[in-house]
Amino acid sequence: MYDVIIAGAGPTGSAAARFCAEAGLRTLVLEEHATIGYPVQCAGLLSNSAFAECAVSAAPVLNRVYGARICGSAGHELSFAAEETKAYVVDRGRLDHEMAARAADAGAEFSLKTSVTRINPEKKTIQTTGISGKQEFPYTILIAADGSRSVVARGLGVPPSRHIYAGIQAEISWNGSSDQVELYPNASPDFFAWVIPLSASRARIGLCGMRDVSERFAAFAKQFSPSNVHEVTGTIPIGIRRRTYGSGCMIAGDAAGFPKPTSGGGVYTGVRSARHAASVAVTACESGDSSDTMLSAYEKYWRADFGRELELGFKALTLRRTLTAEEIDTAIDALNTPETLELITKAGDMDRPSSLLLKLMKKPELISTFGALGIKSMIRSMII
Repeated sequence: MYDVIIAGAGPTGSAAARFCAEAGLRTLVLEEHATIGYPVQCAGLLSNSAFAECAVSAAPVLNRVYGARICGSAGHELSFAAEETKAYVVDRGRLDHEMAARAADAGAEFSLKTSVTRINPEKKTIQTTGISGKQEFPYTILIAADGSRSVVARGLGVPPSRHIYAGIQAEISWNGSSDQVELYPNASPDFFAWVIPLSASRARIGLCGMRDVSERFAAFAKQFSPSNVHEVTGTIPIGIRRRTYGSGCMIAGDAAGFPKPTSGGGVYTGVRSARHAASVAVTACESGDSSDTMLSAYEKYWRADFGRELELGFKALTLRRTLTAEEIDTAIDALNTPETLELITKAGDMDRPSSLLLKLMKKPELISTFGALGIKSMIRSMII
């Protein structure tokens, strides 16, 4: 019998597996696909912190970026760049595979082409189907890292995230800067579009939103090269699930609704949540106590770590969905001063943006703009 069973072999699942196996727990990872890391459904832009959390070599790194260019309507844009790397552009398939390999090296077992089909919380068993046919596994601890449509979370009766965003991304020929990502908030009124350079000659272009995503992406893509060599679609759950533990199970990563509402990125919060879930799993297995009282520590840990950032991010996203293109342009113009750009460059953190927002709110020249857009009241609500 396994101490820990993990559903899903993405970064969250593989990280949890490595942490558990390194602690001496007998660990099994169930992955529905035949190859770990594919299909790729990610923009592949990782902050320095997210890349460090993955604990992989430089092999998956395709490019390093130093800043960003935010493009509003014609004549409204701002650009900033640092002297050091601000983010990594990675081959997600290769990154996922290396993370799984590290978990396997630590002693975790993997069962590929094996899908979780049902969970029985009362008996603490899961049913699977796949290459080995139909199987049933008892579990002491189950970690759900099976994505936004988590079978495990549904089986526990936990409602889904409040919003499910859809995204499209393509790889194209590119002759722009390889040092900066580009963001286009007006291309998708409830989120944004992006350009992530892979090199001086290739880039990923993408767009995410709640509706009309195909039409918006087609309109956005017209300004770029038509030489599309790869296209993917995917979904991003926005909004923390109501509960992230119960019946011997902990829900982590995208399955728990942990993608950042400000960017849609889920690797950093996913691996951080995996770390906390593994810590609780070790304590539970060593003590022989997998009760809800024991597992409640998991929710306490992740909330103390990044819960406040996700709450602020959700408020920011809710506000963003009310802003018109003209208001976006006003905000871009207000931020486009040498002093503010320097502050953004030095204090900006893709994973923990609240610190920068608080610093920006204290700048006298931005107070009136923030007040008009409702940003000041949003930040004050988080402080109070």
